[in-house]
Amino acid sequence: MVISVPRLVVAAPSSGSGKTTVATGLMAALASRGLAVSPHKVGPDYIDPGYHALATGRVGRNLDAYLCGPELIAPLFGHGARGCDIAVVEGVMGLYDGAAGEGELASTAHVAKLLRAPVVLVVDASSQSRSVAALVHGFASWDPEVRIGGVILNKVGSDRHEELLREAMDSAGVPVLGVLRRASRVETPSRHLGLVPVAERSAAAVEAVAAMSLQVADGCDLDALVSLARSAPSLPGDAWDAGVVASPPPPLPSPVASGAAALRPPLRPGRPRPQASPEGVPPDGLKVVALAGGAAFSFSYAEHAELLAAAGAEVVVFDPLRDEELPEGTGGLVIGGGFPEVYAAELSANESLRKAVAELALSGAPVAAECAGLLYLCRELDGRPMCGVLDATARMHERLTLGYRDAVAVGDSVLAAAGTRMRGHEFHRTVVEPGAGSEPAWGVRRPERRVEGFVQRGVHASYLHTHWASSPGVARRFVERCLTS
Repeated sequence: MVISVPRLVVAAPSSGSGKTTVATGLMAALASRGLAVSPHKVGPDYIDPGYHALATGRVGRNLDAYLCGPELIAPLFGHGARGCDIAVVEGVMGLYDGAAGEGELASTAHVAKLLRAPVVLVVDASSQSRSVAALVHGFASWDPEVRIGGVILNKVGSDRHEELLREAMDSAGVPVLGVLRRASRVETPSRHLGLVPVAERSAAAVEAVAAMSLQVADGCDLDALVSLARSAPSLPGDAWDAGVVASPPPPLPSPVASGAAALRPPLRPGRPRPQASPEGVPPDGLKVVALAGGAAFSFSYAEHAELLAAAGAEVVVFDPLRDEELPEGTGGLVIGGGFPEVYAAELSANESLRKAVAELALSGAPVAAECAGLLYLCRELDGRPMCGVLDATARMHERLTLGYRDAVAVGDSVLAAAGTRMRGHEFHRTVVEPGAGSEPAWGVRRPERRVEGFVQRGVHASYLHTHWASSPGVARRFVERCLTS
């Protein structure tokens, strides 16, 4: 099997050059032409994929070679791009910036090479003219395996400025595929952790994406960009499939099949094998796994829900800002990342749901909480009552905690057996005190050795964001605990 979707990577020399504007605008402009566009983001960021989804009408997906491993980049890309006409991959930071101390690992250049995708370099030309040619030449020649197929000049000030830039680029040997002028209407507001998520902006986000689309359509050669994407060669191998990697293994054959057991129909793919109760009666139906969503908890990798469903769960999304009860039949709870600190008052005021979450955790049901979810399970956040599942307090902090983490499970939990190694990412301006319970969730090996997070009853709560595609047994283990709790 091969993956043959046309594709290109939108990169830049540094952060702040306009990657998100160009990538999102290009996705939207191509979608408006009637193309099925597959949106992707290099790295662990959750916010940009929300804008990508708005631009394309498809789920924005991440390609992170650190969290998932280089070997999963092409399969995950193939999964997300299945059935699409073209794929646009937005890079992260500068083109060659990767995980600290890990060389090229997880850089945009690394992912572009893994995808065999041509790169479009977005250059902030606002304070330069002829120097742009030297900059582009340096990036194009740094790694011969990275093919820079064109440049989009961003923040160009005038017709004369554009003329000077084009003259300079003629000597660089890299075609100019677009020129974009400064435009405040395409800017998106930011705060302490970056752009404001789509879930919080609604109509304003739609308007911003529409403006990006018009700017890119007016200033870029869309035909040339599509042609460049089509020059990408096929990728060998199969697309990732949650149903294959997360489905429980088939039951071992019984020495004797007789009576009712012999007549029982086979299970559907992806559905867990029923486990008999002590009385010998199989459980009824699938277990509901409630997945927190809405403006306060908008950070979740799409593959998590897909893995849970493939492992046999019925995944139901709920909004802790609005829903006063957990979904009916909830047997497990997943609370990902987001901005509970922004909505602390509203979350605290929803006392009915806080009580329901606490009761579920007290019952021993599986609860997985990452970052924002950790804060929500604390006794209080910035002095406001939260769920009180954990004997800890959370508050805003002036210091930004950011970076990849290499971690190992300290003990057994609903997510992993003791000794399981996973890679994660931290990104927050809050602090939880204490930072770890009597049974920590993870022992962080890099960049510094420490323990963090909480494991108690069925709760696994941690600051670390992880990508379950790297270890699909996590979802299967979680659903199995739902069936037995």
